[in-house]
Amino acid sequence: MVSHLDVFRQEAAELLDGLEGELMALEVDPADAERVDAVFRTMHTLKGSGGMFGFSALVRFVHGLENAYDMVRDGRAKVTPALIETSLAARDHIQQLLEVSGDSAAEEALEQSDTAQKLAAQITAFTGGENEAPETAQAAASPGPKNETFHIRFTPDPGSLRNGMRPDLLVDELIECGSGTVALVTDAVPDLDTLAPTACHLGWELVLTTDRGREALDAIFVFSEPEEVQIERVDTEQTDAPTTWEVFETAPEAVAAQPSAAPPQSQSKDAPAPPAKPAQKAGSLRVQARRLDDLMDQLGELVIAQSRLNRLSEQIADLSLSSAAEEIERLVTGLRDTTLSIRMLPIELVFGKFRRVVRDLSGELGKSVALETTGGETEVDKNVIDSLTEPLVHIIRNSIDHGIEAPEDREAAGKPATAQLRLSAHQAAGEVLISIRDDGAGLNLPAIRNRAVERGLLSPDDQPSDAELSQMIFRPGFSTAKTVSTVSGRGVGMDAVRRVIEDLRGSVDVVTEAGQGTTVTLRLPLTLAIIDGLMVRVAGSVFVIPLSSVVECVELDAAAARRESGRTVLNIREELVPYVDLSERFGLQGHEAVAHPRVVIVGTESRRIGLVVDDILGQHQTVIKSLSVYHRAIKGFSGATILGDGTVALILDIAAFVKLLSGDVRAAA
Repeated sequence: MVSHLDVFRQEAAELLDGLEGELMALEVDPADAERVDAVFRTMHTLKGSGGMFGFSALVRFVHGLENAYDMVRDGRAKVTPALIETSLAARDHIQQLLEVSGDSAAEEALEQSDTAQKLAAQITAFTGGENEAPETAQAAASPGPKNETFHIRFTPDPGSLRNGMRPDLLVDELIECGSGTVALVTDAVPDLDTLAPTACHLGWELVLTTDRGREALDAIFVFSEPEEVQIERVDTEQTDAPTTWEVFETAPEAVAAQPSAAPPQSQSKDAPAPPAKPAQKAGSLRVQARRLDDLMDQLGELVIAQSRLNRLSEQIADLSLSSAAEEIERLVTGLRDTTLSIRMLPIELVFGKFRRVVRDLSGELGKSVALETTGGETEVDKNVIDSLTEPLVHIIRNSIDHGIEAPEDREAAGKPATAQLRLSAHQAAGEVLISIRDDGAGLNLPAIRNRAVERGLLSPDDQPSDAELSQMIFRPGFSTAKTVSTVSGRGVGMDAVRRVIEDLRGSVDVVTEAGQGTTVTLRLPLTLAIIDGLMVRVAGSVFVIPLSSVVECVELDAAAARRESGRTVLNIREELVPYVDLSERFGLQGHEAVAHPRVVIVGTESRRIGLVVDDILGQHQTVIKSLSVYHRAIKGFSGATILGDGTVALILDIAAFVKLLSGDVRAAA
């Protein structure tokens, strides 16, 4: 069971992610008042929530930064590059405080660290000494507390009780803050016949006079939705503030009649009361990732069982059973689509992390780089999202360090001093394509070739294509850098990229142009769990081809003659497409010639190839099962699936297969 402390940590982590984005945007436009308010609200929420859960070190640190942005809001200070730099470093420090929370020794050591002391000094210098604790600041500002009066409307969401909320305790906290009037609002309570005992139909209206300020009231409602609470300051210069609490059983009119407040006038008794509007909330539910994975595993087993039912239905040939099997298949397909959509997340969740990476790295290397992102709304399976950060970081670091020139070199080459780094994503035929493009110098292909020859990866007589040379950068330990820096140069980053992408059943393409830049494109599947596949038979064995990779199916022309070189091609609409007989490729024995073999044309955007099969069995919902550790090194297969009769069919990895067969075709040409 997830504890309240874990929920707070998750929500605090989300707040810090959003804070980083707001600070980066504020650096571009320091006069954006909405961004300043957003940063202040984040700091205030972190401080209030942290105080409720006993994160005293976090509260003390965040308070100073909150003061800084409060001064900016009031016009007493301006957003400066130094403030943004300090705020970003403070954001990292807050994240560290969250990570060590609960360990008092580690928390104290972190609070007393040089980094924390330096940040506190920078914040104090900016605020001009307004960094002390709230009670200390109040005592220094005036000899005694200052009373303020607020009109508070509190209308909890009907479902709040089911979520564990105690609105009566919140009202008690308000009462402890001062004196005034409180009235219970019962207008929304339905008749007993329709009353839901677990729903909250009550509301509260208070006129509160307190010396604790608006911050204390906001802290009480820190976990309430904005539409549930309205707090308005009331001018009490012409009236006497109440000194005791008066309680009314119902009716806001009683509160409105008090001289200390002037809330809106009540509706006439003769006028019909407007119908109570049910709360409209497009809420979301926080679910553990492990539960989603368990749900997907169970759905996979259900798909396999449904496939078995279809097979039994065909064998028995009973009309009623066939009808039930079709209905179950329809329901399972809908459940599959719904479950997959739950696991899909916008790739902007990954893109947003790199604005900080580009900013810090370009500053460290003395280069001016502007990051542009497009296609952030493209959705990808959460497991793919979780694995993307590491490879993208390596590509971006190499692009800025090796690809993008220094500002003076760019100006000498007639380019703008500020380089452009573009991060984009889009869907194409069941895949997600993520491109990282820079307008730098491009890959040094001659240097790559020389290095490959030195390491024995190429012979001096080899004449590889530019695409093949570009792929050399993904070899383990391969680097053309003359010096090793803190950023790159050891030849391990791009190898890590290749391994992660291949584990995701994807591929990496590199296109480079001297003096113009380099584009690295990651091709990834939309999901790693269930796909639509095309079942084919080859020499008595069944294989599955991902349907998203299938271009078309044609019959193999019996008159097609094999050339002396062994290469075979099809002429499809004036385009020559090489093809390979899978039975020969897999070395399947006892294969008898088929009268009318079929060719499944598969491929990517740039390459197509034909796979000769004996028969096409039809479409199949394919639950992907990982290969064992003993078989994962076999090229050309991304996994296996269980068919309706209980047999296992291998799933072809088309990206790796096309690359493998393309090499064979070039060698035979």
